[in-house]
Amino acid sequence: MAKKRVGILTGGGDVPGLNIAIKSVVLNSLDGDYEIVGIRRGWLGLLGYDINDAATHELYIRDLNPTAVRRVDRTGGTFLHTSRTNPSKVRAKDTPEFLRDSKWGTVVDEMEGITDYTDYILNVIDHLKLDSLITIGGDDTLSYSARLVKEGVNLNAIPKTMDNDVLGTEYCIGFSTAVTQAVNLITNFRTSIGSHERIGVVELFGRNSGETALITGYLSYVDRTIICEVPFNTQEVAELLASDKRNSPAHYSLCVISEGAHTDGGEIVESGEMDAYGHRKLGGIGDVLSDQIKILTGYNTMYQKLGYLVRSGAADMLDRMVAMNYGGLAMQLTMKNNFGHLVGITDGNYSVVPVETVISGKRQVDVDLYYDKEAYRPKVKNILGLPMFLH
Repeated sequence: MAKKRVGILTGGGDVPGLNIAIKSVVLNSLDGDYEIVGIRRGWLGLLGYDINDAATHELYIRDLNPTAVRRVDRTGGTFLHTSRTNPSKVRAKDTPEFLRDSKWGTVVDEMEGITDYTDYILNVIDHLKLDSLITIGGDDTLSYSARLVKEGVNLNAIPKTMDNDVLGTEYCIGFSTAVTQAVNLITNFRTSIGSHERIGVVELFGRNSGETALITGYLSYVDRTIICEVPFNTQEVAELLASDKRNSPAHYSLCVISEGAHTDGGEIVESGEMDAYGHRKLGGIGDVLSDQIKILTGYNTMYQKLGYLVRSGAADMLDRMVAMNYGGLAMQLTMKNNFGHLVGITDGNYSVVPVETVISGKRQVDVDLYYDKEAYRPKVKNILGLPMFLH
C-alpha cells in the first residue's frame, strides 16, 4: 500500500518558528506511513508548478524527511520560502506564462485583469497525488486554505503572524519572539533618546490588531502606547509625552505606535500598490506623529521603525514550544483523517476550530480589558483568571 502524501507550505510574512513547525510535522509523520512533500514559496509553489515542465517541479517541490529537516530549527524564517500569492486573485502580470490563455482560469474582475486559478491548484494537488495539505500562515494564507476546504481538499492549518491577529486562536507562531525582539530594541533605543533628552516614537507592525504594540509597550514600560483599535488625538498624545518628559529624571519620554493606528477622523498611512490580498504597505504613522510632536511641543524627537528586525532571527522558547506542538497537533489530526481544522490555543489550552473561522471576522485587542483609552496606556484591569500569556 502506497504511503499517504502530505503537502506542507508556508505563506505570507516570515516569522521565527516556521522551520520548527515544519520539522515537527515531519518527525511526527514517522508514527504513520506518510511522505511529507515541501511546497516552496507558499501558494506560488502550486500556481507556478507546470505539469509539463520538469524544471518547475524541481523549483517548487521538495521531499522532506528527518535528514532534510535535521538542522532547520536552528534558524528563523522558512527554508521552504514564502510568497503573498493568492491563487484566487491573480493579476495578469503575475500569471505564469504557461497559464496565460489556458483553460484553467476563471476571470473574476475583467477591468482589473484578475483571474481565479483555483481549478488549476486542485489539478496540481491531484497531479502530485497529495492526500492532504498542512498550511502555515496568517489571515491571508489561511483564507485561501478555507477556500480549498470548501472545494473538498483535506487540509489542516497552523496560524502564524507576529501581529497575533488570527481569529480562532489566542496565539500565533512568531508573536512572542517579535515582542521579545521589540522590547530589547526599545531598551537599547532608550540610550540615544536619553542622551539627547528627546521624545522617542517607535513604530511596530500591526495592520488590524494593536496587540504587538500593546504587549511591547506593557512589557517595556514605555510612557504611552497607541494601538490601531483606538483612534488617537495628536494634541493629547503630544501633551502627555511632553509632560512625561518634563517629569522624568532622565529628561526623555517614549511611546510605541501600531503601523495601523490613525488619528480621530484620519486614515491609515499606506503606500505602494496592493499585493495579491488587496493590502498596500503600511508604515509612516510614527514618522507623522513624531513630526507633529515636535511642532506642537517644541521638543526634538527621535523616530524609529523597527520593521522586519523584530521578526528576524531564531525563535524564543515560547515560539519554539508552540511551533513544535502546533506541528505535532496538525500531523496528529491528519493521521486520524480529521481535516478542516485550524490548530490553536483557547483559554491557554491547545485546541482546534474550523479553518473557516479565520474568515468570519477580525481578532483585535479587547480594549475594555487591556487598555486605558484616556491615558493611551496598556492597563490590565483584572489579572485574576486570565491566561498566563495575555490574549
